[in-house]
Amino acid sequence: MAMSLDDMFTPERLVDLTQPLGHETTLWPGSRPYRATTTATIAADGYFARDLDIPEHAGTHLDAPSHFVDGGAHVADIPLDRLVRPVAVVDVADHVGDDASFTIGADLLHAAEMRDGPIPAGSAVLIRTGWDRHIGDPARYLGTPGPACPGIGVDAAELLVERRVVGIGIDTLGIDPGHLIACPAHHITLGAGMWHLEGLVGLERVPARGAWLFVGVVSLTGGSGAPARVVAIVPPPA
Repeated sequence: MAMSLDDMFTPERLVDLTQPLGHETTLWPGSRPYRATTTATIAADGYFARDLDIPEHAGTHLDAPSHFVDGGAHVADIPLDRLVRPVAVVDVADHVGDDASFTIGADLLHAAEMRDGPIPAGSAVLIRTGWDRHIGDPARYLGTPGPACPGIGVDAAELLVERRVVGIGIDTLGIDPGHLIACPAHHITLGAGMWHLEGLVGLERVPARGAWLFVGVVSLTGGSGAPARVVAIVPPPA
């Protein structure tokens, strides 16, 4: 019997991996602050509208290859079929703990594959560090004096390129450990044509295998990145 749309898209199966974007959102150091200017009100104009002034890499957002690669694809250049993908979740939260300098190595990716199965080529890999629990504490989430947050090491980045994944997501402000200002993993993965999702939340609700990802990013011409609404569609209970 075919599954109905209501059964496919129940609230339990749709997982919002996006943090709200507003004045309280923690931004990368040096970013221009979020600003929303009201340009029309219902009382005065009959409709409500605002102008937004936000960084491309604010809140839950996508990095396009052009963020680090001269001549790389911009946001609007990323084909739609690369933004709807099966998911492989790598959960390293127990290893990370409270260590803001933790570097996720290839050994942890290999261990996750031994436990959950190989990372499929063409999938999106989402890395759960558990760091999103600190979003309400900007000094902890970003680091003081900062930046300081977990991320993937060079060997892990190279392994994901070898696995031929289309994109990488993480629940921190960036895929590199915050203290590595040169961002070596960014250069490796964006250089291979991948996209990144940074600032994700709620990855504990997505199974290691079987879910699908939808990246609702604005098709921004010339964009090095853009805020995104990211949704996982998890499989029904067995």
